[in-house]
Amino acid sequence: MIHSMTGYAAASRDLGNAMLNLEIKSVNSRYLDIGFRLGEELRFLEMPLREKIGERISRGKIECRAYLLAQPMQGSAHERTPSVARLAELAQLETAVRAVLPQAKPLSVAEVLRWPGVLADDTVSAETLHGAALTLFAELLDEFVASRAREGAKLAEVLLAAVARMGDHVGDAEPLLPAALTAYRERLAAKLREAVANLDEERIRQEVGVFAAKIDVAEEIARLSTHLDEVERVLRKGGAVGKRLDFLTQELNREANTLASKSVAAQVTAIALELKLLIEQLREQVQNLE
Repeated sequence: MIHSMTGYAAASRDLGNAMLNLEIKSVNSRYLDIGFRLGEELRFLEMPLREKIGERISRGKIECRAYLLAQPMQGSAHERTPSVARLAELAQLETAVRAVLPQAKPLSVAEVLRWPGVLADDTVSAETLHGAALTLFAELLDEFVASRAREGAKLAEVLLAAVARMGDHVGDAEPLLPAALTAYRERLAAKLREAVANLDEERIRQEVGVFAAKIDVAEEIARLSTHLDEVERVLRKGGAVGKRLDFLTQELNREANTLASKSVAAQVTAIALELKLLIEQLREQVQNLE
């Protein structure tokens, strides 16, 4: 199975007096680059989550976000009162900050109430939070990998279709080569006869043969076919194919450039230019694969 480097998944779990929210997304990157945006009460998750991501994913710039939202207990009739001790602690922290940064904006009531532990019933035990977070992240990671696989499957279809079109163009070019070379030899020989009247026919044939060998693109056509077969094989095999396919698109582009530069027939040149366009489209799509 082929995986895209683009993916997204989000999940939440009700912990009673708080809602645990996890989110993970990724975009293209040459390497595996993992970043975290975690609430203070969830900092302990960074290392275990990093390990779990590394076990399942090899490339991509990944951002993982986790946060808690306090919520009232359902059916709870008691009044929620702020913790005096936590308020005093927060006041001391604010005083210390404003002593250094007097221009700092004061905390609002809403910000104070959202501070962990200010409301007596908005805390979750470390054991409960740890177990719930790891369980939820395992489910989240499964969905995230599945989303990358779905995107990868769509990309594989697009790439295989592009490879098929390029294969058709290469197949169209191959039968044109003998007639193109013959016509070019005849034109070149005629020009040589006009330019050098005293040159013997054998010398003309030799000169034409040497130059015709230089413009023969049969080898480029053969390599293009070989590279396209390899691209199709890699796509159908699956796995982490991005770097291999990126290398193959470079080789395809090299052969298409040579084909265009050596071509002496308008039809072959047109095919070479169409191949270059398709190869560039292929390269852009390959950049999305893990």
